[in-house]
Amino acid sequence: MNKPFSQACENNKHPILEVLSQYLTQPGSLLEIGSGTGQHAAYFSEALPHIHWQPSDVPEHLPGINQWRHGASNTNLAAPIAFDVTVAADKPAPHDHLFSANTLHIMSWQAVEALFQLLPDLIAPSGYVFLYGPFKYQGQYTSDSNRDFDAWLKQRAPHQGIRDFEAISELAHGAGIKLVEDVRMPANNQTLVWQKAPKA
Repeated sequence: MNKPFSQACENNKHPILEVLSQYLTQPGSLLEIGSGTGQHAAYFSEALPHIHWQPSDVPEHLPGINQWRHGASNTNLAAPIAFDVTVAADKPAPHDHLFSANTLHIMSWQAVEALFQLLPDLIAPSGYVFLYGPFKYQGQYTSDSNRDFDAWLKQRAPHQGIRDFEAISELAHGAGIKLVEDVRMPANNQTLVWQKAPKA
């Protein structure tokens, strides 16, 4: 089996790491939702050795993630686990933080809602949630290329599409997480940094 590869992951890993490094300064654990090829997990776990990185994805992606894991040999990179956000019974144990890249526009809206409903049980108080990808603001695309990408997504699968920042914010509010920073990234993407309220 050839090791899976995403050029997008290769292109965006350095800018994303710059954001993660600002917040993940203390030892802890992180759950990655939709690890995809496994490239991010391998790269970020090496760059952030104080973070126990837990990849997760649907079962068919786990072999590829494992290939990147074995190639990296990072002791803080855990074996990937199967996790479908629409199956609440399969939810992993809580982690300090959560990261997900280029997933919200691939998931159905029902799956996005399911993810946010699970968030309070997936991260610890004061934990960060990092969401990377393209977003619309007040119904407007941030670029013509994102408009074209959204049309391509919907043509490929009607349930996919670039999500509205305001709709995501509403879900986040319901999950008890607040926006800390909205970072403009290369290639017309954003990294949204959220934080769960501290323990009362």
